[in-house]
Amino acid sequence: MKKIILLALACAVSAPAMSADIAAGKSKSMMCAACHGVDGMSMIPMYPNLKGQKAQYLEKQLRDFKSGARKDPTMAPMAMPLSDADIKNISAYYASLK
Repeated sequence: MKKIILLALACAVSAPAMSADIAAGKSKSMMCAACHGVDGMSMIPMYPNLKGQKAQYLEKQLRDFKSGARKDPTMAPMAMPLSDADIKNISAYYASLK
């Protein structure tokens, strides 16, 4: 019985990640393309590739840029206007690229 409860809790915790709108994330990602590439593969070595990164990792980074927990003069103003849904959708979009 404990295993069933733990499995149900694990599914409940991961459910919000599944509710992201990849199509909305793709449309919002156009602002990211200048530095991170149209397909999430940066042509500029100093900018990281986003394609295939884990959504939770990308969400954390965007939230940290937005809050100021992670400092970057380029990313902070890019992340600031993003809503929680935008962050989730953009992250899901880049995570979906293989």
